[in-house]
Amino acid sequence: MRFEGSADYVATEDLRVAVNAAITLERPLLVKGEPGTGKTVLAHEIARGLGLPLIEWHIKSTTKAHQGLYEYDAVSRLRDSQLGDPRVSDIANYIKRGKLWESFAADTRPVLLIDEIDKADIEFPNDLLQELDRMEFFVYETGETVRANQRPIVIISSNNEKDLPDAFLRRCFFHYIRFPDPDTMAEIVEVHFPGIKKRLLSEALSIFFQVRDVPGLKKKPSTSELLDWLKLLLNEDIDETVLKERDAKKLIPPLHGALLKNEQDVHLFERLAFMTRRDGR
Repeated sequence: MRFEGSADYVATEDLRVAVNAAITLERPLLVKGEPGTGKTVLAHEIARGLGLPLIEWHIKSTTKAHQGLYEYDAVSRLRDSQLGDPRVSDIANYIKRGKLWESFAADTRPVLLIDEIDKADIEFPNDLLQELDRMEFFVYETGETVRANQRPIVIISSNNEKDLPDAFLRRCFFHYIRFPDPDTMAEIVEVHFPGIKKRLLSEALSIFFQVRDVPGLKKKPSTSELLDWLKLLLNEDIDETVLKERDAKKLIPPLHGALLKNEQDVHLFERLAFMTRRDGR
């Protein structure tokens, strides 16, 4: 069982090596990188490439580790007992399986995505150590032990918003996805826009990377924003000569709302444009 990428996802060699190493070691693959580098999509493509089902657990700031195992709905059971519902005799009726339980109970080895783990409380990763190590957990309400039918392929993504505990890191295989270089980005664009004009792509990528390099930019545009921008350029039939006439470090790009996502960055480019016009007089 080896991941080789797919026709819809450009996986660099070092990323493919990391995925296959994690599968061989049967350890979670911890993937870090700035937003827009394809961390979440990676899990989808691994599942698709290996022909396995995908189970997704998207983490929020309020998410607790036990929710990945199960949740006991005591309120519903109390209400049903007051109404004389016969379901109350079996407490299992009020146990809701979490994403880890789903992955443990799957008939086919699944890919389990734990997405943006760094959004949760700092203790969240440590609270999952035993379950991810032993691939089992105990349900106190029913007295049963849930064991994985087969070890899922676990992909854990992080935007590096906070440090993860050392004990957790020791149990993972780590890979940092670097932001694509221009050549890799051109490959990614070709997947989404087959046959795109080379000159248009060249000028668009030049502006895109210049925008990312502007000092003081609050939010650098990501791959998904580049793809949105290119879709608009193609839809509006904007010629590469229009892009070539503009210096992205000085003038705001056309249809910039796809690239710049806050007023501070827009104002930054407007100031640069004003200074350029003034100095050019």
